Amino acid sequence: MSQVILQINIKINIPVAELEPVWFEAARPIADSPGLRWKVWLKNDAEREVGGIYLFDDEASVQAYLNGPIVAAIKASPVNVSISAKQFNIMEAHTAITRGPIKQGAQV
Repeated sequence: MSQVILQINIKINIPVAELEPVWFEAARPIADSPGLRWKVWLKNDAEREVGGIYLFDDEASVQAYLNGPIVAAIKASPVNVSISAKQFNIMEAHTAITRGPIKQGAQV
């Protein structure tokens, strides 16, 4: 099984600065998600958009995260206008050349 990148983008109806401090509480539960290697947190103040790029061990871990309580809470939040999630397989050889933070040939 190969690692999977997950990209989540969330449009919100409040300024990003109001949400940033609150999301510190979410950081630890997200970090503890089974199969998650890392997450890079994203924000676009001008567009009122937040999100993340995640690296998971495998497809099953991504599906468990997407169907779990963290994403359910995001979807239910009154500040959430819309959410999109995309999954990507990794082109490992190319990523190694550009020093992407993945483990080549990762097996679970």
